[in-house]
Amino acid sequence: MGLRITRAEQPLTDRWRTTPVESRGATRLGISFRPLQAEGFGLEPRATLATLLEHPYEVVRLAALWNRMEPSPGVFDPSHLDWQVEAAERAGKQVIIAVGAVKNFGYPEVFVPRHHLSTPLKEGSLVGEASHPELLAAALGFVGRVVERFGGRESVVAWQVEHEAVDPLGVEHSWRLTTGFVKREMAEVRRLDPGRPILLNGFLAMSVPVAAQQWWRTRDQGDSLSLAEEAAEIIGVDFYPCHALAAAGGLSAYMSAREGAWPERARRVVERAAANCRRLMVSEGQAEPWEAVTTPPSPVGRAMASCPPERVIQNYNQCLVLGRESGGALDAYLFWGAEYWLLRRQGGDGSYLEAFDRVVTN
Repeated sequence: MGLRITRAEQPLTDRWRTTPVESRGATRLGISFRPLQAEGFGLEPRATLATLLEHPYEVVRLAALWNRMEPSPGVFDPSHLDWQVEAAERAGKQVIIAVGAVKNFGYPEVFVPRHHLSTPLKEGSLVGEASHPELLAAALGFVGRVVERFGGRESVVAWQVEHEAVDPLGVEHSWRLTTGFVKREMAEVRRLDPGRPILLNGFLAMSVPVAAQQWWRTRDQGDSLSLAEEAAEIIGVDFYPCHALAAAGGLSAYMSAREGAWPERARRVVERAAANCRRLMVSEGQAEPWEAVTTPPSPVGRAMASCPPERVIQNYNQCLVLGRESGGALDAYLFWGAEYWLLRRQGGDGSYLEAFDRVVTN
């Protein structure tokens, strides 16, 4: 487990066809849908979601993007999310809505409308009620409108509040939300919809260097997984066992976890969730490359080293086995990267989508 340097582009193989698939048991399977990522790939979002909804999984996670749903002051336009929820319902899927407000899944992860943020958030700072009372008030208003809009739908089975709620945004931004800011948002969701559970998700560091960096950057109030264990009904783990740090001349440096190797914290999270009768899900299971660029590359006839198609299955297997061995089955496993699978298929490689189908039809 640790640093690995190799060629970023690898031969595309058929190993995904013969990789064993762990039995899911009672674990629900699903995806997250990112319309902005589909657009970035040159895919039409509505057609992309329609195609993905044809596959036999149970859960789809959708994002209420604040700047898309409040394009100008005083305007609430839910149409950006309406069509996604309606499509999921027609397909008979359960829906988790990430209500934001400040952070949400999918690049660039910060979706605050410009009229609510006249100056950028200060790097290295904690963003809370004391420092940004107007931002918190606006966030609570937006969260409330989303919950009121979609809370009456039977398809909605949970709300996600913020995304990796109190962690910094990788290397791009070092500001963080305070736990108090997030708890105020959670309280508003519970006030309006006390019957549905709240999901908080957090990044699980799979190597000692990444874990040390994460601890140092969040040492003053704890990280998002700690907050999830404290305050949420559903604990969401974001699981990325291999990601690139830098690239040059066709080579990439990867932080890569050995298959089957788990940091001690992962076992503790699973064991505590089981002991406390808390629901635990993999909110993001890596199923697309994480390279040293923003948009995952898709070379013809090749696969990126951080996630070839067989890893779609292997990553899933790892998490299912960990849950069983640590005394608690996963409530759900959501594959991350569904739009990439369709980009690959458009380029003549259906292996990622077919690997996913092997899991959901097993």
